[in-house]
Amino acid sequence: MKEMSTSKELEELQNKKAGLQEESRSLNDKQTNLDERVKVLEEKIAVEELKNNNKAAREAISQLESKLDTLERKLREVSQEPEVHEQEKPQSPVTETQQTEETAPIATETTPEEPEDEAISFAGPTEPETVEQETFTESKSKHDKKKRKFF
Repeated sequence: MKEMSTSKELEELQNKKAGLQEESRSLNDKQTNLDERVKVLEEKIAVEELKNNNKAAREAISQLESKLDTLERKLREVSQEPEVHEQEKPQSPVTETQQTEETAPIATETTPEEPEDEAISFAGPTEPETVEQETFTESKSKHDKKKRKFF
């Protein structure tokens, strides 16, 4: 009986060993599979982060390019303004009194009995004095003061 029980015990132990070996292989396969999935997910996350960083960089570049274009356009406009003002300047310098005389409204005759259907409006000079005109006027007045001191 002892022999039978030992052979039976040996068989049970061998079966147990085979089951544990199978479980060990299964667990190793599962671990390998999970490791691979973790690596795949880590790579996906890295790819998405790079995509987001690239998208943010592209947007920042786009905004900077837009701002650069705007500033370049503004620079061209500003650099062209003196040329436009120089072309519009009259040949002889105009004093402020001459300007007001030239721009003063001319009175027209109207009879008080007749109501006017149209309103008359006067628009002043469309362009403000430029810096050059202001400095010219200031320097001229200083020059006139110096002349008065000597006479």
